[in-house]
Amino acid sequence: MTDPVQHIDDLMDQYPSKPEYLIGLLQNIQSHYGHISQDAMVLASEHTKVPLTQAYSVATFYQSFRLDPPGENEIKVCLGTACHLNGGQRLVDGLSRKLGIEPGETTEDMMITLNTVNCVGACAIAPVAIVNEAYHAGATLGKLEKEIKKIMQPSMDTVETIEGETNA
Repeated sequence: MTDPVQHIDDLMDQYPSKPEYLIGLLQNIQSHYGHISQDAMVLASEHTKVPLTQAYSVATFYQSFRLDPPGENEIKVCLGTACHLNGGQRLVDGLSRKLGIEPGETTEDMMITLNTVNCVGACAIAPVAIVNEAYHAGATLGKLEKEIKKIMQPSMDTVETIEGETNA
């Protein structure tokens, strides 16, 4: 496995040491790691000669940046006008209760991240939820709970297999 610091150095070498390259560098770091860690933010800030507080301001201003690692699975609920009018917010509220997290957060076991999006361009099939890039038309809390069970099932299968082997 490659050294993460060396890899970030390699990413930074692709960008001139100027403030106008901060966003591009942060996007590149996030695309490789799934989020921007504190260490990566410090390195990017130093490389682009942008004060650390300003770099954090940029990263927290744009919703596309993540400062925390994402879960293994992502559920996105559309809250565009059509989805909102057809129950998108109820889906978010129900999923928040079910998972014990708010939008933008990840479950403690790092299995699921819940996010909202402004529009997915699928108004005719509203409300829409996206589970790991699979679109679910006419989404309901019941349908999404089934998807969550499918996501969680592989880990349960592993436990059952291990227990079965132990008892044999």
